[in-house]
Amino acid sequence: MSVSSAPREAIVVPGANSGSALECIRSLGSRGIHTIVAAEDPAIALTASRHCGEVVEVPPPRDDYLGYKDALVSLASRPEVRTIIPTREDDIYVLSKYRNEFRQYIATPWPQFDTLETVHDGYRLAEFVSDLDIPVPETQLYDEVADWSQERIIKARYSVLTDDHVDSLEAGRLHPDLGQMHVSPDTGPDRDEVRRRMKGHLPVVQEYIPIRFEYSFRALYDKGEPLATSVRRQTRGMSYAGGTSVYRELVDDPTLEAFGRRILDALDWHGLATVQFIESAETGEYMFGEINPRTWTSIPCDVRAGADYPYFYWLLAGDRADVIDPSYESGYATHLLFGELLYLKSVLFDEYPNASRPAFHTALWSVLSSLYHHPNFDFLTVDDPMPFFQGVRHSIKDALAQ
Repeated sequence: MSVSSAPREAIVVPGANSGSALECIRSLGSRGIHTIVAAEDPAIALTASRHCGEVVEVPPPRDDYLGYKDALVSLASRPEVRTIIPTREDDIYVLSKYRNEFRQYIATPWPQFDTLETVHDGYRLAEFVSDLDIPVPETQLYDEVADWSQERIIKARYSVLTDDHVDSLEAGRLHPDLGQMHVSPDTGPDRDEVRRRMKGHLPVVQEYIPIRFEYSFRALYDKGEPLATSVRRQTRGMSYAGGTSVYRELVDDPTLEAFGRRILDALDWHGLATVQFIESAETGEYMFGEINPRTWTSIPCDVRAGADYPYFYWLLAGDRADVIDPSYESGYATHLLFGELLYLKSVLFDEYPNASRPAFHTALWSVLSSLYHHPNFDFLTVDDPMPFFQGVRHSIKDALAQ
């Protein structure tokens, strides 16, 4: 890497409107590191943080990922910038695919593109993990399923869908977050709806596993060697069927620790990752879910418990991994407040044929009780409250405009 020997004291944080990007800004900015938020919308809530050093407007990666890449390369070429931390699938896709353009300027602690392609391909990844003797739900390509009488879930095969996968898709656009479809064994899938939701590509189909808890193994790796790890248990997601974490705590679990390390070791991983698992409500068995090769939504839980991954990432990028202290406080828990409201809304109004709906009074008591016992929040903090209030203001404005 041909970079200046002068100290580099700035980092680029892609401006996702999320708790993970905000926590990166808070963690790094509070240490005097200049944070440069690269955002397609300069008014997003995290730019109101007292730790946000600078905001640079960039093209939306999902509409023009080559323009977005060029904007990030331009930021990387600034002499004070040490690295870029990926906060979305969009970011890691661009950073990994065009790694050589970035490495001439900055440290690149993220995976090679062939490794990322394995991680972003749900079908290939399921086979890879199964070969490591780690339980994986039965996974098939959509056209391979002959019997729809069992409960199943249809998922996008690729974490980021592009015209490389489907010729009819517009070049230069990214299509992440296509979601999933719960299929009732009584009716089977609506093929036209599947094709529309999945934008014409062949998705994967997995057996439905009733979930007791969702877990994730989080880690920062340096060329196949773990520098810091932690395990999170999710108690609630944004819907009663699961989804993005809104209430979670850090736990000690040697089995999941071993599973997560086995997977990332086999991938010769480099950079940040969270490996998702579920615990079967019927058997208690842990089963692999997916890998997110970036920061994760619930990273405030890790950081405030002592596992400060954004800062660890900064140290790795500066060749100071030897000073990382990977210890953390097990049992620490945090909430995404807006997500808790979405969870309660889901209990009232959503229909998931494969998931049991809790009684609303039970769900409400669970939320209120955990808020009382663990009043720790992703966006709302005493020393940096403005991102939360700006987010509320934007939400009200959007609601009134509808």
